[in-house]
Amino acid sequence: MIASFEKKVLFFKYPIGTSRGVLTEKHSWILSIYKNRSIGVGECSIISGLSPDYLNDEVYEAFLSRVCQNIEYYIHNLIELKPYPSILFGLESALLDLNNGGKRLYFDNSFSQGKRHIPINGSVWMGDSSFMLNQISEKIKQGFDCIKMKVGAINFKKECEILRKIRKEFPPGKIELRLDANGAFSSSEALEKLNTLEEFNVHSIEQPIMKGQIKSMALLCEKSIIPIALDEELIGIQDLKSKKELLNSIRPQYIILKPSLHGGISGTKEWIEVSEKAGIPWWMTSALESNVGLLTIAQFVGEYSNKLPQGLGTGSLYTNNYPTRLEILNGFISQNNNK
Repeated sequence: MIASFEKKVLFFKYPIGTSRGVLTEKHSWILSIYKNRSIGVGECSIISGLSPDYLNDEVYEAFLSRVCQNIEYYIHNLIELKPYPSILFGLESALLDLNNGGKRLYFDNSFSQGKRHIPINGSVWMGDSSFMLNQISEKIKQGFDCIKMKVGAINFKKECEILRKIRKEFPPGKIELRLDANGAFSSSEALEKLNTLEEFNVHSIEQPIMKGQIKSMALLCEKSIIPIALDEELIGIQDLKSKKELLNSIRPQYIILKPSLHGGISGTKEWIEVSEKAGIPWWMTSALESNVGLLTIAQFVGEYSNKLPQGLGTGSLYTNNYPTRLEILNGFISQNNNK
């Protein structure tokens, strides 16, 4: 058994505005494992400034080279990759693919068989009001009724003005509105801002304050009118006991899972187990993977009966993405095995 990797620089069709700045490109590494005549493929996807296992390309590739050179050791000692969730996700994916004959079949279920359609949200990226309203109009035309919108990058009053325009044109009966703050609010002002945002009939808001402020986040989850979903808060929490303690301490209304950030496939399964036992709903989303990682995650979601819209609509963001069997129609993602 041998392994190798190849770097893929993905270019966005237009600059993507986030609370961490504007993105024009995205780096991923495609990990391949060869055995006999089969090739298993997985994606190691990072987000600079957010992925706990990424410092820079040079350091990342040095460790990825070490994993490939000692592939059989790491396959039998996956636990050593827990601090490297993006690489763990890529390796776990490649192994699943290899074990299923190298056919890009990561999970054999009704979704991967082309029999099930999964609801997804449409993502709207930060910009001026006309840009954001145009994005929403386009998503509505495409059949989406759940929209996720980034907040926290521009002046809060301006964001509220944009939301007011959005709700005037697209009332709650027409679209469900999710917000993602990426930790942009300070703990001292967060509750006041959340109460202000309640005017817009918001389904939920992701990570209103920066991670690590357990008491402040717990208070927000208790006091906020808007339901709160944890995202970045889950990064770096590796063992089952710590996962239980975090959710018991904060008691969020939702959690959002990104396998490349939250412990690979195995770590994400643990989060699902813990959250479901605690009665906390979840949904899964990509960490801006290419179509390789996106296919893995979509098939992974297909293992569960979760009916909430998932965050799996990012494949169309790039000018140079890989071909895919995934199709999006009327706010649902499906796998077309005739492609």
